[in-house]
Amino acid sequence: MFFSEARARSRTWEASPSEHRMWVEVFKACDEDHKGYLSREDFKIAVVMLFGYKPSKIEVDSVMSSVNPNTSGILLEGFLNIVRKKKEAQRYRNEVRHIFTAFDTYYRGFLTLEDFKKAFRQVAPKLPERTVLEVFRACGHYHHPKAFEY
Repeated sequence: MFFSEARARSRTWEASPSEHRMWVEVFKACDEDHKGYLSREDFKIAVVMLFGYKPSKIEVDSVMSSVNPNTSGILLEGFLNIVRKKKEAQRYRNEVRHIFTAFDTYYRGFLTLEDFKKAFRQVAPKLPERTVLEVFRACGHYHHPKAFEY
């Protein structure tokens, strides 16, 4: 199924050497006092630099709660892991959005059950209609029982 294929591709993604170098440079730039770690405020600035948004208090709290209590902030390796995971998630969301947009032929921002069936006939013609209906019900109708919105 194309959704699981997209997810599998995202898991195998690795940062290019130039991306990795950029992340290290952002870490160094945000560690102004050369402490060897990013404080809460340093981390916020790093996220703005790399992702273009200010992280919420909840996001920062979540990251800071995972920090080793023996350190005062996020060490380089931890920062690189956080950035890699955020990039993987961003890449996966972009893939899903692209797939969704390809099947939203009327540019409505949602897929009806008929749109969904048509999409699956194109990408998985041998998949039983019952399975398509189960998938639609599992991931769709957030706002309307007959439409899957992205």
